[in-house]
Amino acid sequence: MNKYVVKSGIKKGAQYFAAIFMAVITFFPLVITFINSFKNNEQILLGMFSLPEVWNFSNYPDAIRIANALKSITNSLLVAVATLVVTIVIAMPAAYVIARKSFGYLKAVYILFMAGVMVPVHCTLVSVSKISSTLGSKNSYIFLVLIYTAFNLSQAIFLFSGYIAGLDRGLDEAAKIDGCGDLKLLTVILLPICKPILATEAILVFIYGYSELIFSLILITDSAKYTVSRAMLNFTANYTTSYGPQFAFVIMSMIPMMIIYLILHEKVEAGMLAGAVKG
Repeated sequence: MNKYVVKSGIKKGAQYFAAIFMAVITFFPLVITFINSFKNNEQILLGMFSLPEVWNFSNYPDAIRIANALKSITNSLLVAVATLVVTIVIAMPAAYVIARKSFGYLKAVYILFMAGVMVPVHCTLVSVSKISSTLGSKNSYIFLVLIYTAFNLSQAIFLFSGYIAGLDRGLDEAAKIDGCGDLKLLTVILLPICKPILATEAILVFIYGYSELIFSLILITDSAKYTVSRAMLNFTANYTTSYGPQFAFVIMSMIPMMIIYLILHEKVEAGMLAGAVKG
């Protein structure tokens, strides 16, 4: 009995240590970023990990001025939410057909979607830029959202189809007996059940759309339409970088993502596990 208690105590202690260690690793960069958002360049370069000798609160107004922070954060929110909505509206019906229908060509379609995961983003930059120039869609949020959606569809269809395939098909039969068509079955019956995986994908797509840099760098040239990641480059001049306001801007830009995650985090773990295991 004593040996069992000792082993159980050691195991629990190891779990607590691992949890605390992971928490420190996760939150340490955030704490350092927050502390440095109140320093000037000299204080940051001479002691990044120390508390500021003088708390420089002017970094936040400077961040708003240099990067047009409020406008760029709003732009990123608009792009991220639009990408999220379009991705789910396209991916959910596609995943339903792949998971629930028995057409012979669906396996090939699914493989084609999964092949999209293996396409490196950087190898498409030249093509995307030429298409944008040909269509005259530079500085167009619509084109940017469509590009983001295209690169998120494969992942979304993978997660959604895996989750839907694991649901009891008796739901479909009962709904069809009651007169439900495919659209009503998907939106009224299956969609509420899929909330965990929807929340998971919502966070993944939102973070991608909110923080993506490469495409926004080549497709958005109007400073009034800069997103957060593009506006971040405003802090770097020819020979100097304003580190304090830059750290302040990072803290400000993190707030929307933290709010979204806190709202949806309860469903994320269950959704990831379900999407990976089912099907």
